Amino acid sequence: MRIRTDFPYETTHEDIRIPLPDGTGLYARIWRPVTKEPVPALLEYLPYRLSDWTAPRDSQRHPWYAGHGYASVRVDVRGHGNSEGLPGDEYDATELADGVAVVEWLAAQPWCSGRVGMFGISWGGFNSLQIAALAPEPLKAVVTVCSADDRYDNDVHYMGGSVLGVDMHAWAATMLAFVCRPPDPVYAGEAWREMWLRRLEAVDPFIHTWLGHQLRDDYWKHGSVCEDYSAIDAAVLAVGGWHDPYRDTVLRLVEHLPADRVRGLIGPWSHQYPDRGLPPGPPIGFLQETLRWWDQHLKGEDTGVMEEPALRSWISESHPPATVYPELPGRWVGDPAWPSPYVTPTPYALGGDPVVVRSPQHTGVDAGRFFPFGNDADLPPDQREEDGRSVCFEFPVADAPVEILGRPGVTLRLRMDVPHGQAVARLCDVAPDGSSTLVTRGVLNLAAREGRDRSVPWTPGAAETVSFPLNGVGHTFPAGHRIRLAVSSAYWPWIWPQAGSDGFLLEPAGSALELPVRDAAEHPEDTGIRFEAPEQSEPLQVVSPATLEEERPERLVVRDVAKGEWRLEVDPRYGGTRVYPDGLEFTEDALETYTVREDDPLSARARSDWTVRLHRPELGWDARVETRSEITCDADDFVTSNEVVCREGDEVVFHRTWERRIPRVAR
Repeated sequence: MRIRTDFPYETTHEDIRIPLPDGTGLYARIWRPVTKEPVPALLEYLPYRLSDWTAPRDSQRHPWYAGHGYASVRVDVRGHGNSEGLPGDEYDATELADGVAVVEWLAAQPWCSGRVGMFGISWGGFNSLQIAALAPEPLKAVVTVCSADDRYDNDVHYMGGSVLGVDMHAWAATMLAFVCRPPDPVYAGEAWREMWLRRLEAVDPFIHTWLGHQLRDDYWKHGSVCEDYSAIDAAVLAVGGWHDPYRDTVLRLVEHLPADRVRGLIGPWSHQYPDRGLPPGPPIGFLQETLRWWDQHLKGEDTGVMEEPALRSWISESHPPATVYPELPGRWVGDPAWPSPYVTPTPYALGGDPVVVRSPQHTGVDAGRFFPFGNDADLPPDQREEDGRSVCFEFPVADAPVEILGRPGVTLRLRMDVPHGQAVARLCDVAPDGSSTLVTRGVLNLAAREGRDRSVPWTPGAAETVSFPLNGVGHTFPAGHRIRLAVSSAYWPWIWPQAGSDGFLLEPAGSALELPVRDAAEHPEDTGIRFEAPEQSEPLQVVSPATLEEERPERLVVRDVAKGEWRLEVDPRYGGTRVYPDGLEFTEDALETYTVREDDPLSARARSDWTVRLHRPELGWDARVETRSEITCDADDFVTSNEVVCREGDEVVFHRTWERRIPRVAR
């Protein structure tokens, strides 16, 4: 990593409040080049607190952009951080309207050329796309990283029409803790406490809304740009990683947006900016790459970015299973369009006699993290135990490697004796020593087989053929290995178990795996794909002090043999304790726990406990947030329980609990 200090422009920065039409002020930090000429503005807009939580990441990129001739602006969403107003749901109409207003305000400033770009990762990548679909006139270009075009079927809530047990719960719990954090008196001033209490009174756990919409209805269509790609006028650089759950959005954006306004880039990365050097790598000079995009579309310079292949992607070589890889072996390839003329859907027929698929409910404990962040235990370990809980079909790789790029798919002929169930398919690379590396996976709620907007129970005893895609991937199966398709009827805690589900009979006749096989020949677009080494601006001097507490495992699986119960404990490790240069001591601790009995789908339980402390010793300011969130179920309902306790010093300033029963629709 090169730390850049010699920029073409000297820079300055200031914190301001951007006024909205209703009088609300959004807290913003603006880095600008020192120049008399107006420059384009770049906006990153999200709720994650610019004065502390994202400050280290912000310092790596916003000053860098300013040093290259852009006004780079980081804004906290209404009701978060030090912004005024009350928090709302994710990507709600108010958030997007506020974003449009910020874009227009930036364009109107005398230091701005009138042209604006938006960028962001995850939440900021989502709303960049969504605001682009509202088409404010000054917004000319977007860089969206690890984001989704479909809020229902490619986000943290549902997958294949099934309730996500892991991040539906965990992310709702995380946001409950996040939204309850107080403004910082150093930046919000004397009004911080009143702002905090007003926010707390407005809090409602996101899980109530998310579980209240179990089918793909208008709630999820809002903000899903896949509903109308033509609404996006801005040029879009879509970026993802093969270890990020949102990577399929890159493929869809390249397919559906006009060829002269979109480019896609998918690397081996996790849910991170590609220049940060977090595993798996290799990292790239991502800031330099995005600068070419901005210079092309905001300054009118011909940087050659539109001469690049429509999709540049990393195809990994085969690698042994591990929960972390500093770097993955592989190569960059280019495709002139998507779908690619170099990729051929190739069927592999399943063979053998009909077989019962009845997986124990703890199948999935070795799934790895839904959102890999580059931690040591993020990725799936050896899949042999999971394969043993599944029904497997194998295809030997004979004389030549099989290279795939895109979304594999499965077609399964199933017979089921109950109204509800789900099918999970995993694609694995099996080495000669028997080790099994997860390549990709997919799931289908069988009640969603006719569409995600409806729930159609299975006719007991009937046989039907269903098809569903797996997540996109770039991978090479070498000669001498075996391609393994593993099919299961459970996948906890990723997928919430279905009441009454007893598996299904799989009939191989009429069933198949389809692989997107890429022609192994050297193509013109494959040559010349190069990236500069990563560079960033000077890091924020944040200190992570050692503590006396013993560090717990990131992921711990506990089996109670007598009860037949499995417990997965997850420490998400977002940041721990750190001390900022302005004196703020910020501590957060979280533990997620998922339990299930191997023979009982109604025993599933997800719990998340959070503690967040913000402490300024020099001011005598000490604020603490403690939350507890839990989901259980019975045959008819999800049962949610949430609790928030907030303290200032020793005084409890807010305490509230919520208990809800929410009918099960997407069973």
